[in-house]
Amino acid sequence: MSAVNSEPSHQHGQPARTGILLVNLGTPEAPTATALRPYLAQFLSDPRVVEIPRLLWWPILHGIILRVRPAKSAAKYASIWTKEGSPLRVWTRKQATLLQGFLGEQGHQVVVEHAMRYGQPGIGAQLTALKAQGVQRVLVVPLYPQYSGATTASVMDEVFAWGRRTRWLPELRHVNQFHDDPAYLDALVESVKAHWALNGRGGKLVMSFHGMPHRTLLLGDPYHCQCLKTGRLLAERLGLAADDYLVTFQSRFGKAKWLEPYTEPTLRALAKKGEKRVDVICPGFVSDCIETLEEIAMEARQAFLDSGGKEFHYIPCLNDRASWIRGLSAVVVRHLQGWPTTAAEQPPQEVLQQQRQRAATMGRR
Repeated sequence: MSAVNSEPSHQHGQPARTGILLVNLGTPEAPTATALRPYLAQFLSDPRVVEIPRLLWWPILHGIILRVRPAKSAAKYASIWTKEGSPLRVWTRKQATLLQGFLGEQGHQVVVEHAMRYGQPGIGAQLTALKAQGVQRVLVVPLYPQYSGATTASVMDEVFAWGRRTRWLPELRHVNQFHDDPAYLDALVESVKAHWALNGRGGKLVMSFHGMPHRTLLLGDPYHCQCLKTGRLLAERLGLAADDYLVTFQSRFGKAKWLEPYTEPTLRALAKKGEKRVDVICPGFVSDCIETLEEIAMEARQAFLDSGGKEFHYIPCLNDRASWIRGLSAVVVRHLQGWPTTAAEQPPQEVLQQQRQRAATMGRR
């Protein structure tokens, strides 16, 4: 028999609330090898992330990678760490706070929490915390605009794992993707135009998405197609011609073929062909993190400059931009339809009081 979570005690007559759980990839607790080791172990043990038979992968992971990679990754994290901690956690927490405030201004009485698929705060703990606040309806929002089995599906695996340990499940919904959502695209457009207004415009806009093994495309994962669609729609809204922008893929790991073209080799090639300035945006990330701040804004920048380029402009992620919070709220409200979230849809206080009194009376019988 599987273990059951220790659940918050239920109060009869307690009004059922609606909750939203924003979920991002995750982060170590500190930029140290000691903190990176358990984080990487959890991340790279996920069969959705590494689709290699366990018998083959386990010796590589525990015998080589977890002995070598933590120290290297720690140095990269240290280069982008802030006084508040990991940028990914900082921005995700702010997004949850701002989203709850924005929705409240629109009359939606909901509880918004954030969680990480790997590391803390964990998905299960945050779902339990929502239940403790009287939440009986939960919308899970993986903060991945483009759907992938390694990201969105992995988040839901963890939600379902929590569900298997939970006696009284809340109603559950989740957002699958929002790669072509007008509100998300409008927020991207606003961020690019704001950057160009301050810094001028380069000859090329490079849209760098996180990479995935090429075999995931062959197996039916829609991620590649959704990245291309996001790039095309963003370019159309910006009025770009086909040769004004490029869609590339970063963060390749291992020697297998990944989605192409690769970001860094593309930037080097542009510089060698005489392109003096590039602007780079990462539309697949809604929060700045190690992949954007270190891999792109530092490593990719240096690669471009070393190859003859003169100006490299990184356009930050959406982070806490007002246009993004509005866009995220539009995505959320659409998926909340049918659930009571406004004061007009909530039972009046006198009805709730009567329910509590009836429950108390029944308890004395």
